[in-house]
Formats: sequence, C-alpha cells, structure tokens
Amino acid sequence: MGLRERKKHETRAALSRATIRLSLERGWDNVTVEDIAAEANVSVRTFRNYFSSKAEAFVAQYLDRMLRVADDLRARPADEPLSEAVVDAVQARFSSEPDANDGYPRSREWADDIRLMLTEPDVQGAFLRAGMLIQHELAKAIAERTGTDLMRDVYPNLVAAATGAATTVAMDHWLSANPPVEIGPLLREVLDRLWVGLSAPERDALTYEGSLGEPL
Repeated sequence: MGLRERKKHETRAALSRATIRLSLERGWDNVTVEDIAAEANVSVRTFRNYFSSKAEAFVAQYLDRMLRVADDLRARPADEPLSEAVVDAVQARFSSEPDANDGYPRSREWADDIRLMLTEPDVQGAFLRAGMLIQHELAKAIAERTGTDLMRDVYPNLVAAATGAATTVAMDHWLSANPPVEIGPLLREVLDRLWVGLSAPERDALTYEGSLGEPL
C-alpha cells in the first residue's frame, strides 16, 4: 500500500472509530456528521468523500476487516484444504480481543452498547449491505481457489454465505457471553462446527416434539 492509499485508509478508519465512539457515548440520534468530522479532525466534505451516512461509517471497521479475509484467503497456500484456509483466514482477523482503537468495544459495557446500537434500523440496514458485499468478495476468492464459477456453481456462494453467518453468530455470542469469552477461540469453534456439517451436540435425547406430540 502506497503512502496515499495508506493515508486514505487511516482517514477512513479514524472516521469509523469516531462514529462508533460518539454514538456509544451520546446515543445514535445525538451525533451528527459534523460531530464525527470534528472528532476525526477532518471536514464534513471529507466525511462525505468516504461515507454516505453515519450508519455506513459505523459498520466500516467490520466491513474492512471482513473484506481482508478474502485477500488473506487468496494469499494462503494453494494446497491447503479449503476448510483450514477459510477458518484460519477468518480467525486471523479476530485473533485478539478487539479494543477501542479498532472500533470495537473495550469492555462488557461497551459490548452491551454495541448490541443496543445494532437495533437501530439505519445500522441494521448498513450491516445487511455490508454483509452482501462481504459475501460476494469471499465467494469470488473461494471460486478462484476451488476453480468453480460464480455464475454456474452454487458452492462458492454457499460457503461464503455460511461463513458469514457463522461469523455473525460468533460475534453476537461474544457480545453477550457471560462470563466473557475471547473472540478468537470462539470463532474457531463456530467455524469448525460449520465445516463438520453442524453436527448436533451430544445429548441424552432431543426434547422437541412434533405436532402430534411425538419426539422428532
């Protein structure tokens, strides 16, 4: 990455961090684009050059991190099994507990605030759009690695969609876990379960019942 691109990346990250920090401190409706720009020491015009809305800036850190998973997947050894490559690529981007400097909560209180913020319709919509972009880019990387075609084969899109869903589940559990857990090992557990076919945990018996009252 050249100097110009690195500075652009740093500005984008600073704006996203400022959006998260101010929104959690003041509440979503009490933060303006002007507030965010001032916090990041840039102009409102600069903010508009990077983001179309507060919500887009809020999810940018997550989006950028997950897009780098696709780049990491492309860089992994060609003879590595796809399951190992995907799991390791995702986990590497969440290898340590996130902190405030990375735009993520640094304490359980911040985690609770993040969960509350995700109930905002604008933020939910931005996360949905980000998820679609992440899935597309990850599917392209998987297609390249497996020699499949995005237009003809469902496999790369299926793996990308399942990986994204598993990552979301892990993040949601990390935000609400009591006692707290580390995100890295949690992600590996979730993704490992995915790759073995989501095998059910061992139980003495299933407790769900069908419409006639019979065990399923």
